[in-house]
Amino acid sequence: MNWTLLPAGEFDQHAARWQSLNSGAAATPLLEPDFIRALLLAFGSGKELLACCESGGKLVAMTLLAARGAGNWTTFQPSQAPVSPWVQAGAADTGALLASLLRQLPGFPLVLSLTQRDPELSPRPQDAPTLRTQDYIRTARISIAGSADDYWAARGKNLRSNLKKQRAKLLKDGVATRMQISRDPGDMAAAVADYGKLESAGWKAQGGTAIHPDNAQGRFYRAMLEAYAARGAASVYRYWFDQQLVAMDFCIEGSGCIIVLKTTYDESVPNSLSPTLLMREEAVRQIFDEARFARLEFYGKVMDWHTRWTDEIRTMYHVTSYRWQLLLGLRQLKESTLVRQLRAPRQPAPAASTPPPSVTTE
Repeated sequence: MNWTLLPAGEFDQHAARWQSLNSGAAATPLLEPDFIRALLLAFGSGKELLACCESGGKLVAMTLLAARGAGNWTTFQPSQAPVSPWVQAGAADTGALLASLLRQLPGFPLVLSLTQRDPELSPRPQDAPTLRTQDYIRTARISIAGSADDYWAARGKNLRSNLKKQRAKLLKDGVATRMQISRDPGDMAAAVADYGKLESAGWKAQGGTAIHPDNAQGRFYRAMLEAYAARGAASVYRYWFDQQLVAMDFCIEGSGCIIVLKTTYDESVPNSLSPTLLMREEAVRQIFDEARFARLEFYGKVMDWHTRWTDEIRTMYHVTSYRWQLLLGLRQLKESTLVRQLRAPRQPAPAASTPPPSVTTE
């Protein structure tokens, strides 16, 4: 296996090769060149590498990499990317690819990490003397099969009753609900601005993580959504209570699935109402009715509400390759020692000894 290492800034020159690998194996909208390009433009430092692997004269893998301190490389992984930018031929051995790449990276690295992998897109490799996998998060999906009525009838009574009560309350209060779906590229800038207004009014504004049209997040989502919308593969869901925007989803589409990338809601809405779930109910019903997709993916950490909407839950994972078996052994020893320390019962603190009485000399 021979790896060629290039500046990540040359990605556009190799985008067609990247897409050929994605289409031939994982086939996910999350790894299409439009998504990767927007990530690099918004979050790249300029030091990332584009690595391309050929074996037997054929392209078998490509990835984007970033150095993470002395002796440590990892796949380029901004938090806005649900899966790592790594594409490979379906028959390629992930462990062997990582081992060969580790030995061809500059600076004699000791560890190479492939992060946030989806077992539905890339089967989890077996642990080996120099290869270790680790659970990341559990994530959920809804398979779109059968009718919307059948799907909804299979949901729990509490969920159906709760949403029915919310709609009855809104009707009683004279509040009209409306779901709006935007797909035009020209609508994406306004969608990002609207999303930012909702987030900036909530708790994310306090931590500085809210989307804004002028920050890196805002630039990423606008560029990415515009690119996908230009080929009919993006959708922005807005949900309204009368004239009040109360919830939004950013979604991308392709290869038989629709993926919810980002969700926000108006935190000023009373706790007795859940605009996000009301929007989700209408959106899911429409997705079933249209029958354009085979699955709806969430790609976030499973929350309690996910388990009410689906029982299709899987565990994503990381893969780490070590230059030597000894390094992996030392890592495992350190972790097992830490676990034992955390599990060990705490010893009561010794009682404070009574100081001897002071002696006053006159």
